[in-house]
Parts: sequence; structure tokens; C-alpha cells
Amino acid sequence: MCERTRKKLSPRHAVVDIAACVACGTCEDVCPRGAIHIYQGQYAKVQEERCVGCGKCAQECPASLIQVEVRA
Repeated sequence: MCERTRKKLSPRHAVVDIAACVACGTCEDVCPRGAIHIYQGQYAKVQEERCVGCGKCAQECPASLIQVEVRA
């Protein structure tokens, strides 16, 4: 990808505990960027290049399985 077209990633991003996720879809419904999707009906998966770390998914997750972290 050309440097000119590469988008800078947000300093924060959502991380899902996929081992405990029950794929309820709440996070997918509330994400304003469409950055989180239910993968194969089993767990939520974050598209890191789309996630801006706003935390809406973490706030709404009924099982509190999403954390917003600083990118490494």
C-alpha cells in the first residue's frame, strides 16, 4: 500500500475475549464504524483497521468481555 493512501490507526482499539464470547451481536449493532462482526456465529471479531477505540462496544457488551486497549 502506498504511504499516501495508508490510514493512520487510532492509538486505541477494542479487544474481545473470544474464549468467553457468546456471539450475542450487541457489539456489532452498536459499533459506529462497522469494525466488529460476529465470526462464524461463534464470537465477535474486531477489524483493527476500522476500529477507533471509541469504547461503545465495551460499554454495551452484556458480559463485559470487550476491553479498549492502547495499541502496541
